[in-house]
Amino acid sequence: MNVGGTLSVLSTLLLSAAVAPSALAQKSSAKPNILIILTDDQGRGDYSAFGTRYIHTPNIDRIFQEGITFDNFYANSSVCSPSRAALLTGCYPDRVGVPGVIREETPDDSWGYFSQRARLLPQLLKPAGYHSALIGKWHLGIGSPNTPTERGFDLFRGFLGDMMDDYWTHLRHGFNFMRHNQEVVDPKGHATDVFTGWACDYLTEQAKQSKPFLLYLAYNAPHDPVQPPPEWLVKVKLREPGISERRAHLVALIEHLDSGIGKVLDTLDSTGLAKNTLVIFTSDNGGVLANGANNGPWRSEKGHMYEGGLRVPGAARWPGTIKPGSRTERTTLTMDIFPTVCSAAGVKPPRNIDGVSFLPTLHGEAEANGARDYYFVRREGGPAYGGKTIDALRRGDFKLLQDSPFAPLELYNLATDPLESNNLAAADHTSFKALAAALMRQVQIGGETPWQKPQGGDKR
Repeated sequence: MNVGGTLSVLSTLLLSAAVAPSALAQKSSAKPNILIILTDDQGRGDYSAFGTRYIHTPNIDRIFQEGITFDNFYANSSVCSPSRAALLTGCYPDRVGVPGVIREETPDDSWGYFSQRARLLPQLLKPAGYHSALIGKWHLGIGSPNTPTERGFDLFRGFLGDMMDDYWTHLRHGFNFMRHNQEVVDPKGHATDVFTGWACDYLTEQAKQSKPFLLYLAYNAPHDPVQPPPEWLVKVKLREPGISERRAHLVALIEHLDSGIGKVLDTLDSTGLAKNTLVIFTSDNGGVLANGANNGPWRSEKGHMYEGGLRVPGAARWPGTIKPGSRTERTTLTMDIFPTVCSAAGVKPPRNIDGVSFLPTLHGEAEANGARDYYFVRREGGPAYGGKTIDALRRGDFKLLQDSPFAPLELYNLATDPLESNNLAAADHTSFKALAAALMRQVQIGGETPWQKPQGGDKR
């Protein structure tokens, strides 16, 4: 990869990214439908509209081209559960008891418990008349009271756990976590096709109803195991001679995922829902380099506090409201989706959340980055983490991080060093001290919420 050339292109794009106020930006009297599409471990550069070669994602590209591209979209964490908790609550994940990956099926290696105090997006939208559905991956608890329909969703069709050991059997550690609401189900077919079919069925049914809806479509692709349908792998290998076996499998899995997203978008079109549906697309964290992921020019990958683990694709489409082909430099986090959706639905979000609505950006209003810090956390077990956390805090251009609980803090200036290659911890004492104090304060706030399941139920 020519990193210098890539960064030059990115800089040019960012300089031309100012979103002019659009004549299209006008509020509809009807409450919009909401479709949130979350992919799993999709790298920042793993779609063709990014400029990545040898991958074809025309349907994901549609969302970017027909809507707005977020050039600086960040996941709230570099792993699954915390980012999902942030999306559904508008809070930093440790504030709601999810600093790390929840693995209730293996409790000795589970690093979060979704607090019962947290109010989820479907619970906020229900009084405003919304029907809500989660199709796909939940990963915030496998047992009562932390299952989707107990936390506000009217419909759940998907799997409760962290991942599948096989895209066709859908099992994890030999257990079946696939559910229709509370009922155990055993659908046939590749998981991506199963979730796509369920999503299209839901949209078709909702088109007959008078209520607005929230559909949270959380695919498990392209999370490992990297298992594309064989015909998709053959197609990629024929089209891209010389591609590595590892990369071919991941490209095929993403292109198959893209095809599913295309069917969902086509269903919005064929049912007439598209014109009043806000579609938001992003990933839960960066991609896995060992699987052949493309995280753009940025350093590192999923699980880490460097930019490659936190930067993710981000786009939104809303016909008649968002100007097609627009871009924004606004720094946006997963948790910002929560207040944005609330505001679009005419619902006042809770006062104590951390997310900030980007609805004005969607309406074409110029927005400068607010004066807020950005905080990232991950708790994990095993010898590499020992149950401790890794953290990062960004303030302005400076980013302080600890990528191992047993390593010193590192400081980078992302404006001059976006690849995080020049550690300023020893050279810039003023910035280091200021960000270290701010990071410690965030850790203290997060520590107010227990992240283990309390004995006898959650009585907090």
